[in-house]
Amino acid sequence: MNYEQLSLIQLDALKEIGNIGAGNAATSMSKLIHKKVDMEVPSIDIVAFDEVMEMVGGADKLIVGILFQILGEAPGMVYLLFSIEEAETLIKEMTNNDEISLSIDGEQSELAISALQEAGNILTGSYLSALSDFTNINMQPSIPHLSVDMAGAILTVGLLQVSEVYDFAIIINTKMNDAGEKQKGINGQLLLLPSPESFNKIFQALGIQGYE
Repeated sequence: MNYEQLSLIQLDALKEIGNIGAGNAATSMSKLIHKKVDMEVPSIDIVAFDEVMEMVGGADKLIVGILFQILGEAPGMVYLLFSIEEAETLIKEMTNNDEISLSIDGEQSELAISALQEAGNILTGSYLSALSDFTNINMQPSIPHLSVDMAGAILTVGLLQVSEVYDFAIIINTKMNDAGEKQKGINGQLLLLPSPESFNKIFQALGIQGYE
């Protein structure tokens, strides 16, 4: 299965799923932090693996990655990716504490990690739920595994697992806004990597011709 761009119609179908997931996630996040949250999906891209690292700032960039296994009828993996700065902004919003940071005296803050994992549960769960409803394929996220490391170290394992069968990934770019201050939105990227046997199942369920 070789890398190739999907048509505009196919990308629109994926973006619609992303928008539904974003709406669900915004509702859940608003309840969690007691503040109105707007979420949008600026773009959905199908990119070759060698472009994935560049989209997150390069293999050597320090990032936060939250990994989920996709459980159910279409297994695979999902990465939720944030820059360190975006992750810390999100932590402060969720804890309502401007003094909190991802690490304290070189040690990771348990409260910060817990907040990010909860955000990951909400965002990933909302997108997978939307995809599941749209395709009638049961998909659920596992418990989250969070890493703070260079992008290359975080992503290589997942990309290697599927690279022998296909060489592209679905990236859903997301933006979380305080409803009153949209210029201060928090950007993240959700990287969807269905297992090889799941890829055609998902796209055929969306009415998209499978790959040979």
